[in-house]
Amino acid sequence: MTSQTLNVPGPDQIRRAPKVLLHDHLDGGLRPGTIVDLALKQGYEALPETEPDKLGVWFREAADSGSLERYLETFAHTCAVMQTRDALFRVAMECAEDLAEDGVVYAEVRYAPEQHLTAGLTLEEVVEAVNEGFREGERRARAAGHRIRVGALLTAMRHAARALEIAELANRYRDLGVVGFDIAGAEAGYPPTRHLDAFEYLKRENNHFTIHAGEAFGLPSIWQALQWCGADRLGHGVRIIDDIEIADDGSVTLGRLASYVRDKRIPLELCPTSNLQTGAAASYADHPIGLLRKLHFRATVNTDNRLMSGTSMSREFERLVDTFGYTLDDMQWFTVNAMKSAFIPFDERLAMINDVVKPGYAELKSEWLFRQTAVTSGSSSVAG
Repeated sequence: MTSQTLNVPGPDQIRRAPKVLLHDHLDGGLRPGTIVDLALKQGYEALPETEPDKLGVWFREAADSGSLERYLETFAHTCAVMQTRDALFRVAMECAEDLAEDGVVYAEVRYAPEQHLTAGLTLEEVVEAVNEGFREGERRARAAGHRIRVGALLTAMRHAARALEIAELANRYRDLGVVGFDIAGAEAGYPPTRHLDAFEYLKRENNHFTIHAGEAFGLPSIWQALQWCGADRLGHGVRIIDDIEIADDGSVTLGRLASYVRDKRIPLELCPTSNLQTGAAASYADHPIGLLRKLHFRATVNTDNRLMSGTSMSREFERLVDTFGYTLDDMQWFTVNAMKSAFIPFDERLAMINDVVKPGYAELKSEWLFRQTAVTSGSSSVAG
C-alpha cells in the first residue's frame, strides 16, 4: 500500500484536521435544541416541531424540498428566536463552540443585523451581542482543548435598501471583531449593482467585502460582482463553470470571465451540499468543485447553512473524499486557499498557515508511518 493511498483520510482524521471556513450563516447554524429553548422563553409558538431531533429533521427536509417558500420559512423560524441580546449572544457562542469542536481553526460567520431588530435592538446592539458571543465561544473552546478564531461578516439584504448603512456599520466595527461585509438574498432581479454606493464606500475605506454571486443567477451575477462592484471574493461562484467548455476529447477551454477569475486568484466560497439543495449541481460527483480543483482555481470548501444542510465542515470534506478520493494533501490545499483568502491581516493569515494549518496536516500525514511501523513490529514479533 502506498503512502498516497494511506493519505486518504478517514472520518476521524478529517474531524481532527485544521479547517478554515469562509461562508457560514449564523442564522443557518443554530442547534435545534437551542431553537426550541429560545422559542419557549420568548413565547414564539410557530415552530413546526417542538422536539429538537424532529425539528432538526424538519429543517433538513424543508431545505431539501425544492420549494423556495419552505426553504425561506426555515430562516423565518431561526431569525424569529434571534431578536434579543441574550439570544444572539448564545447563538454566536454556540456557533464558535460547534465549529471548534469540528476542527475549524478560523471562521468568518455572516449575518444580517437588519434582520434582528423586531424586539427593539439597535444595529449596534446586535453587532455587539454577536461579537461578545463569539469571544465567549472562543474562550469556552479553549477550555475544552480546541482553538478557534471567529470573525464576523455583516450582511445586507439585496432586496432592501440598507446596504450603505450596514457597510458603514461594518467599517465602524472593523477592529472590534467584524472583518468584512457581504450582500445576500435572491440574485434574480436584485443585482449587486443596486448597492454600488455601499461598495464604493468600502473601497474608499480600504475595507473587505464578498458578494453572494453565481449561485442561482449565473455568469452575469459574477461579472457584476467583480467588474462593477469590485468584490474580493465570490460567495458561492459555482456557476463560473458555465464559462468553461469541456470538449469530447477531455480538453478544457476557459472563457474570458473564467480565465479572469482563475488568473486573478479570486476566491470561490463553494458550498457543495447547499449547492445540491439549490440545484446548482445534481450530485457531489457532478459538482464543479472537482473540475475547479483540477484547474487550480482558488476553490474553498464551506458549509453555508449547517442546520438546513445537516452538515459541518467535516461532513463536507467526508463527501468530497468519498466522491473524488481526495487526500490530506487536497484537504490542506483547500484549507490554505481559504486561509489565504481570509479578511484578516496578511501576517496573521501567514502565521495561521505556517503555525497551525501546515503543522496540523503534517502531523496527520505522518500517522500512517507509525501505524505501518506498529504493523511491521507486530509481524516481526509473531515471526520471532
